[in-house]
Amino acid sequence: MEEKTNIVVNGTDDKVKTEQVTYATVVTFAYPDYPHHPEIIYSVTYKGGPSQNPEGTLPSGGSVYVKNGMRFKVSPTGQS
Repeated sequence: MEEKTNIVVNGTDDKVKTEQVTYATVVTFAYPDYPHHPEIIYSVTYKGGPSQNPEGTLPSGGSVYVKNGMRFKVSPTGQS
C-alpha cells in the first residue's frame, strides 16, 4: 500500500504520494484551474517542513520535501 503524506494548502487538507511536492502541485491544490492559466504567478510559502526545508518560499518550477502536517500558503502575486 502506498503511503501518503498529509499537507495543508490554504487551510485545506490534501494528500501527496511523493516525498517532494512541486510548485505546480501545491498551486493546483489551491487554485484548481492553474494548469489552464500557467501565466498567472503565485507566491507559495511554507512552514512545518522537514529538516531539509523547515520553512521558506517555494519558487515557480521548484520542489520541496514534505512531511505530515506541513502547511502551505498560496496567493496570486498580481503579476503576470
